[in-house]
Amino acid sequence: MYNLRLKANLLLLLVAAIWGLAFVAQRVGMDHLGPFGFNAARFLLGALSLLPLTLLFRARPHQAELGPLLRGGLAAGSLLFCGASLQQAGLLYTTAGNAGFITGLYIVLVPLAARMLGQPVNRSIWAGASLALVGLYFLSINEAMIINRGDLLELAGAAFWAAHVLIIGRLAPHLDGLRLSITQFLVCALLCLAVALIYEQDSFTPANLIAAWQPIAYAGLLSVGVAYTLQVYAQKHSPAAHAAIIMSLEAVFAALGGWLLLSEALTDRAMAGCALMLAGMLLAQLPSRRART
Repeated sequence: MYNLRLKANLLLLLVAAIWGLAFVAQRVGMDHLGPFGFNAARFLLGALSLLPLTLLFRARPHQAELGPLLRGGLAAGSLLFCGASLQQAGLLYTTAGNAGFITGLYIVLVPLAARMLGQPVNRSIWAGASLALVGLYFLSINEAMIINRGDLLELAGAAFWAAHVLIIGRLAPHLDGLRLSITQFLVCALLCLAVALIYEQDSFTPANLIAAWQPIAYAGLLSVGVAYTLQVYAQKHSPAAHAAIIMSLEAVFAALGGWLLLSEALTDRAMAGCALMLAGMLLAQLPSRRART
């Protein structure tokens, strides 16, 4: 059991690194495509990249029943669509670093949402949530008390990422991880495609898709095809709250990627906000004293 938990934690750390650096690819990709067109391409590519694996890895009969798989994929894919769309749109107005840290707030929202479902919440979670909110204030709200439009979209998206972590934690033990991943990616891709064909006709063209092939390839093959699938498998052996704290390091990788690859700079105020948010995310995941005794 310990070895399985350790492997799951290492996989989740890899997921955090891939996702963090994906914020860079997502920003660069929108030099040519709109938010929904980019997401449609990357999630479709992610789903297609996994299809050959279904020939190599057979699912257990009870985990591959079509009805539960479709219902689970539809639910997870719809939440994925909402979170990914808000995140991608937010990147039009904010930096990769900001987007990473604000998206990372979902690890505070996960246990709070669990509390709404009847699970106990300890003092560390409330303290961590408060600290993260103070950090968000320093990161996103300027002296004129105005929050950046992009940061606001990222904050809304964080709520859907929290819901996605929770639903994957519930579905993963009962459904085949590979087929669940493909199904949710296809659902997300089709929803994004429908919106792109309606509202992004000017930018969603073959020429622009070709021009953006590199960020699409990274975001589709690694961020979607590899990372989300690793998340599903890892969460079979890691509780949702435990998985969330490891994946919160995505924010650190996003800030590093934005600094190294996009020359994004953080002000002292923003750096203080990032530090407070990261501290709050970590504090929220501390076990309660009662749980340790």
